[in-house]
Amino acid sequence: MKRIWVLCCALALAACGPAPQPVKQVERDATEEDWYKPAIAELSDLARRGDVLFRKGDQDGAAALIEKGTAIEGKLLSARQPPLDAMEAASDLDQLYGDMLKTNHNCGWATQFYQKNLSRWKHWPEQTPETKRRFKLAQDAIAECDRIMLR
Repeated sequence: MKRIWVLCCALALAACGPAPQPVKQVERDATEEDWYKPAIAELSDLARRGDVLFRKGDQDGAAALIEKGTAIEGKLLSARQPPLDAMEAASDLDQLYGDMLKTNHNCGWATQFYQKNLSRWKHWPEQTPETKRRFKLAQDAIAECDRIMLR
């Protein structure tokens, strides 16, 4: 009986010890993966083709491309520090989505996409004429939505 009691105490004391340290996994940089650069090119292409369809009045075709691009955009932006070309491709898709929503009189939703771009380019570390142009484009789109909603 005494042995069982000692064994129970030993097990209880062993259970109170510190948990083993988790194995640290090295986080891989997604931008260095083989799929990353082709995904940027694919997203850019989808946004460009979607814009052409949208301007031709084919909203269903543009919407299908936006939907496909949204999944790619999420993967690209999940990287710790997405590069400029990935941000531009994501920005183009968000601008297109906002434009479609605005055309369909969903200015509240459209403004959310324009706000993403506004924030994206306002806080981009290296301001260039292109990042400033994109910032102004987002500002103008938000102002247009505000005008539409106030009518």
